[in-house]
Amino acid sequence: MTYIKVHWIHKNQDEPIELYSELDEDRYEVRKVEIFVNNTVGYVTNNYSYGETLLGECPIPSLESINSNPEFKAKNITKEEFFAIWDKYVPFQK
Repeated sequence: MTYIKVHWIHKNQDEPIELYSELDEDRYEVRKVEIFVNNTVGYVTNNYSYGETLLGECPIPSLESINSNPEFKAKNITKEEFFAIWDKYVPFQK
C-alpha cells in the first residue's frame, strides 16, 4: 500500500483542502479522508462512507503529475501517519 496527503489550495468552501488516501498497488484508492476548511470531514472505504466523499474511479496519478498543478501539494506519508488521521476521524476503525 501507498499513502499520500494532498493539500488543495482553493477558495471553494464545498471542496476539501486536505485529502489523505490509502492506495493499492495499482494506485486505486482503498480509503480516503477529506478535511474541509470548516473542519468538517468526509471519509470512505469500500464498505462505508460519511459525507459526500467517494473513492476515485481511476488510479491516482503520480506525485509529480499531481504537483504539476500549482493548486496541489502532494507527498507520500507513512502508514502510521495515514492511520493517525483515519483513527482520529473515523469512529469505527479499520
